[in-house]
Amino acid sequence: MKKTFDDIMSDAKRVVPEVSVDQVRERLAGNGKAVVLLDVREKEEYREGHLAGAISIPRGFLEMKMETEVPELNAEIIAYCQGGTRSLMAGVVMKEMGYTNVVSMTGGYGSWKQAGNDWVADRQFTPDQLQRYSRHFILPEVGESGQAKLLDAKVLMIGAGGLGSPTAYYLAAAGVGTLGIVDDDVVDRSNLQRQILHTDDRVGMPKIESAELTLKALNPDLNVVGYRERVDSSNVMRLFEDYDIIVDGCDNFPTRYLVNDACVFMKKPNVHGSIFQFEGQTTVFDPRVGPCYRCLFPEPPPPGAAPSCQEAGVLGVLPGLIGSVQAVETLKLILGIGNSLVGRLLHFDTLSMDIKTLKLRKDPECPVCGEQPTVTELIDYEEFCGLRGHDEAGAPA
Repeated sequence: MKKTFDDIMSDAKRVVPEVSVDQVRERLAGNGKAVVLLDVREKEEYREGHLAGAISIPRGFLEMKMETEVPELNAEIIAYCQGGTRSLMAGVVMKEMGYTNVVSMTGGYGSWKQAGNDWVADRQFTPDQLQRYSRHFILPEVGESGQAKLLDAKVLMIGAGGLGSPTAYYLAAAGVGTLGIVDDDVVDRSNLQRQILHTDDRVGMPKIESAELTLKALNPDLNVVGYRERVDSSNVMRLFEDYDIIVDGCDNFPTRYLVNDACVFMKKPNVHGSIFQFEGQTTVFDPRVGPCYRCLFPEPPPPGAAPSCQEAGVLGVLPGLIGSVQAVETLKLILGIGNSLVGRLLHFDTLSMDIKTLKLRKDPECPVCGEQPTVTELIDYEEFCGLRGHDEAGAPA
């Protein structure tokens, strides 16, 4: 027997109880029992406004995503759409899937909003952003809320060289909204074997200008802030002030200790990387939860004991490996997902392809982050590293 739309809706109402907007509001403000709010409208509707805390599963994806998003079959579920029709039909499907406690909100989001109840709106992505970050939107750990975090994030790169190049490139591609870059050097042809932000026709151009050209060509929405200056004790606090995360891609010990100490004092995470010939290592120094650089290296090596890439050479693809890991760690910190490298050092040996993870521990006697710190302000880092009066290896890797 053929059924009309009214027949289908009548059957649905016999299977799925309906609750009013007022009943939903009372239930949400009730005794603290967990309630799953399920928005079955299309993503475009959800972005424009929805009930706070609601899960978005468009009606067309319900059968595919419901078990993952709401694994508990006896969970208390309040489904809603724009007017109350789609949520009823979705409730029938959920009942068939085994969900036992499903209701549909009469009048849907339209009635909820018209009654003057609270609602929230997500970031309104542009059509370009919807396309550009579509693969991020699919990832449950990122999604639209995570992409909004990336777009709002501010990351400062120390150096636009071997490590800074791949890190900045991938952060720009991922949609990190603001990238600051500190570098006082110009592009040299010897850089091009590893520093992928730069091109042959830009030899002699300031690296921050070359970096901006490359990054903006990749992602026009990106805000690139260039600082053509060398990081030192006189400007580091000003440079770090407006940024959430610091990525250290420098190639000299005075700057590494300076970056570390400033991050400890300002309680900012420091995504650290270093390379030498065929080996590289990376970690995250977060003074709020783990050790700092001085916990690992209390004292700098004697002058000349650790030559720079300019002096010792470096395999061109090595900074690509380390810089990519730095980019991953930065994204994880912004999104608040996964296990970061805080308290762990990842070491790559490209000749043997051995990858080792070493545990790092916070040193209670560390002069900067220890229980009784003796270094409480910035110092002369050239003198500390024994380089006062010596030539410096100051270029980013």
